[in-house]
Amino acid sequence: MGERYLRWRTVSRANRTRAERKSPEERSAEIQDAARSIALSGGLTAITLRSVAAQAGVTPALVAHYQPSMESLVASTFTAVVRTELADVASLLGPFPTATERLAHLIDTLQDGSRDDLTLVWVDAWSLGRRSDLLASAVRTQMDAWEALITDVLVEGCDAGEFSTGDPDTVAWQLLGMIDGLNAQSLVHYRDAPSRGRLIARAIEHELGLSPGALTAAAAAPRR
Repeated sequence: MGERYLRWRTVSRANRTRAERKSPEERSAEIQDAARSIALSGGLTAITLRSVAAQAGVTPALVAHYQPSMESLVASTFTAVVRTELADVASLLGPFPTATERLAHLIDTLQDGSRDDLTLVWVDAWSLGRRSDLLASAVRTQMDAWEALITDVLVEGCDAGEFSTGDPDTVAWQLLGMIDGLNAQSLVHYRDAPSRGRLIARAIEHELGLSPGALTAAAAAPRR
């Protein structure tokens, strides 16, 4: 029994020594990656000291050492997840040659039902942000970034004569609000994804002076 205990102590000490060899930067990145994984699988509300520690394979005390504020970790996790989403969508839109096609595929991509994990992150952020100024500020910053992406597409369409609106900023805000609202509804399976996409497309077609069905047709057309 004594020999077995000594062997266990030796292995345990060796494991701790190996863990301690990670640099502070590596350990911090490991914890942040764990938080992002948790957010995408269970939302921001699932990020706790214990859940992050378990995901990263470290102790809660070590998480607290590198992330003394869970409020800060939640806010930075939200920002990291949403920045990645925005970059992915911007990259997806890049190859389309016209603003109409880019706008159509933007709506289709954000309403096709494949991003429920990201929608949950957003919904949790709006809810938790009521009691966290840090998170609320992060949410507003990322909403501004999304609105800027949409506005750029609308301005390009106006400059090319594809769209007709004197206020692309307001139309972008309207579109963002519709996308956010209908995506939130999708979490409880209210209506189906194609219906939600068509509802948004019809409203925005009207705002931009497009013929009915123009955005739906553009989304369905093969990429050139």
